[in-house]
Amino acid sequence: MKNAIPFLLIFLCLSCGEQKKNETMTHETATPKVKLMTLDPGHFHAALVHKTMYPQVDSTIYVFAPEGPEVTDFLNKIEQYNIRPDSPTAWNIESYFGTDFAEKMIAEKPGTVMVVAGKNSKKIDYILEAVKAGLNVYADKPLVINPKGFEKLKEAFRVAEENGVVIYDIMTERFESTTALQKLLSTLPDVFGELVEGSANEPAIVKESVHHFFKYVSGNPLVRPPWFFDVNEEGEGIVDVTTHLVDLIQWEAFPEQIIDSTDIQMIKAERWPTILTKEEFQKVTGLDSYPEYLQKDIKNDQLNVYSNGEIIYKIKDKYAKVSVIWNYQAPEGTADTHYSIMRGTKSNLIIKQGAEENYKPVLYIESNGNKSLEPALQDALKNAVAQKFPGTTMEKVSDTQFKINIPEAFKVGHEAHFGQVTENFLNYLEDGKLPEWEVPNMIAKYYTTIEAFKMAKEK
Repeated sequence: MKNAIPFLLIFLCLSCGEQKKNETMTHETATPKVKLMTLDPGHFHAALVHKTMYPQVDSTIYVFAPEGPEVTDFLNKIEQYNIRPDSPTAWNIESYFGTDFAEKMIAEKPGTVMVVAGKNSKKIDYILEAVKAGLNVYADKPLVINPKGFEKLKEAFRVAEENGVVIYDIMTERFESTTALQKLLSTLPDVFGELVEGSANEPAIVKESVHHFFKYVSGNPLVRPPWFFDVNEEGEGIVDVTTHLVDLIQWEAFPEQIIDSTDIQMIKAERWPTILTKEEFQKVTGLDSYPEYLQKDIKNDQLNVYSNGEIIYKIKDKYAKVSVIWNYQAPEGTADTHYSIMRGTKSNLIIKQGAEENYKPVLYIESNGNKSLEPALQDALKNAVAQKFPGTTMEKVSDTQFKINIPEAFKVGHEAHFGQVTENFLNYLEDGKLPEWEVPNMIAKYYTTIEAFKMAKEK
């Protein structure tokens, strides 16, 4: 009996250890690492997805692409992230180069998620083939750039649902702090009231952005592929960057509400070109001459790129406006800019990013005769705002206007937003589904941009 108790304790300890080992193995089996496959990375956004690492993602990236400068640039950026002194990543690359790169990825399927950011003309075909093969899709915007592509997108969502996989587009601007706070304040009746109906001349909600062809990314001058300037490949501005703006209108004005195409009524749509000199084209692409496929857009030895567009439409009976402008290069000390206004019955929520704001987005609250706005705003900062943006303060600009000061910790910048969106996507993957409003709202979003494109082309 004296030896029985120690033996029993040893047996129990061994059994306990074996049980924990089995539990750990079962947990690991149940939640395997997500494996990412990058297909034809023709846009620098493909690399920005990997600027940070994620605990639930395998450290090996599987790259399938044709040989060329675009995939080389992608691999160089990954290497830069791996060797940087501050928070280096540890990605391993498994690459396949060849003309049959897409077919090779579908045949081998070493991963569970296809990441795609490149030629927009081909993107929807990649997406459709991926979901048919049972792969999840994480794609840079826009998913489609023409009416034919939109029909394929609807089919892709149908197939994805049948196969139990998801399609998700990378909406980074939802994570910009002033935009997120604008949305939050619009849900507080004492501060905002409710969204007005507006009019075509004074829409209830406006989103405008200015972008630049020549810029710096991760500290280096951005070299854009020449096809980026071909609207048949990249898409016109009215179906490209406007995707973000239309998304924000849906996301802010109608949070977690399902939007249907019948909720959209097109009022006005316009398009116009940005004109680049040969020298400007050479600087941003590194090419000495215009490729043959751009000759259709050359006038007086200058390149006309239809990168600008404006849309006025009604969504759920509220007037909305989006516009995008592309210039060649921002003036010294400036950058891409954003302007937005949400008009409420009690106040307007305005984002400005001009010289007065040092070209950084700043949120202002403007009273619409609401005498109790200041105490209501103070209460909001102490409660609802403090829960998401602690440390945020207000500054009285005038009797009717207040400036909101968001702590610098929340102003992480465009490149860091890719990591935030990816974390969000990974959470959806773990849940096995998207929120019920995401898919119908993606379809409504691309319905809006494509209908605008059709109207602008008719003009």
